[in-house]
Amino acid sequence: MGKMVFVLMLCIFGLVGPYSVQAEQTESIKAKEHQKKIVTKKQLELPETLIRFVYDTGYTFEYPEDGVRGVYVTGNSAGGQRFNYLLELLNSTDLNAMVIDIKDDHGYLTYRPEEDSPFYDISKKFIGDPEKLMKTLEENEIYPIARIVVFKDSVLAEKKPEWSFKDNGKVWKNGRGEAFVNPFLKEVWDYNIAIAEKAAKMGFKEIQFDYVRFPEGFERRDDVLEYKVGEYADGEDNVQKRVTAVADFVAYAKAQLSSYDVDVSVDIFGYAATIKEAPGIGQNFTKISENVDVISSMIYPSHWTPYFGIDKPDLYPYELTKAYAKVENEVLSSLKNPPISRPWIQDFTAAWLGSGNYKSYGSKEVEAQIRALNEEGINEFLLWNASNRYTEGVTYKP
Repeated sequence: MGKMVFVLMLCIFGLVGPYSVQAEQTESIKAKEHQKKIVTKKQLELPETLIRFVYDTGYTFEYPEDGVRGVYVTGNSAGGQRFNYLLELLNSTDLNAMVIDIKDDHGYLTYRPEEDSPFYDISKKFIGDPEKLMKTLEENEIYPIARIVVFKDSVLAEKKPEWSFKDNGKVWKNGRGEAFVNPFLKEVWDYNIAIAEKAAKMGFKEIQFDYVRFPEGFERRDDVLEYKVGEYADGEDNVQKRVTAVADFVAYAKAQLSSYDVDVSVDIFGYAATIKEAPGIGQNFTKISENVDVISSMIYPSHWTPYFGIDKPDLYPYELTKAYAKVENEVLSSLKNPPISRPWIQDFTAAWLGSGNYKSYGSKEVEAQIRALNEEGINEFLLWNASNRYTEGVTYKP
């Protein structure tokens, strides 16, 4: 095998990344707007030159010097009247980033691609003018993150039942009527990565993958549902097969996106950091963290059962957040190249927990979570509110 082929293989499998080589020279060939740069880099210990192609969107977005502090934005909000409110919120506070749905929780693209695109039929015109959106974000110095929901995908499951899980020959759905596609199948991986590549070409600086997991409680269904296991048929038990498949997807996605100037992040259940691995859903916090630039644990106090010695976590946003941050820091400190920690925190009221189990969340509660993170050395966070209505008067640098 020639040295050049060997280097390219190392790159493809993630063993040689874009920052593990020393830049020798850079040449760029520019077209009118969107073009590609040819970046030549020399491998430190190998005599031959490795050529990498890095896509240039033409936009200029700088990573915030003091860290990302962002809000979640649906496709409807990004393309509708609420966007003006969100724009004003970021321009008048220390918030500086938006996590925007590009593939939503149902499986739809939130904008219309070209008509000959294989994704046109599963797209919605929530964001009517993506180019205008990106230019507005650039002009207002708002860091753009594309959220892509991966394995929860009712649209794809119905379109490709053979890529999903079946129950008596029909696509299986959970109690909320949601279908999942199969993390064991590389076809599903490539489908989502192709959407991620489109987001990167649109100008997003980070691809955030959500629902990178099997359905909740899958360990009770793995011997009942009908599904393929692809390349994972032999060797490990069912739990480790799921864990390996999920971790492999993350590593594969990062390698496939290495030709774009984007970070890769993953949303993950908060409790995954507190245990060796979540066996049913296949999430191993350490293995996922090893292959991303950013890890975003969903640590909403309302979503915990009694934990860390706290009987009703939603009533104690500061204590819950601080206890979690201590555990996460310990786990990440054991990694050779730990990712940035950027947790999702709660900016909503969980009234469904019932009287005595929840409290109304306002500026005090949001600031308490941020303060707890800051005290543990975590300076980045994302605010979640499904309706994109965020608390007024919050000090985001308490």
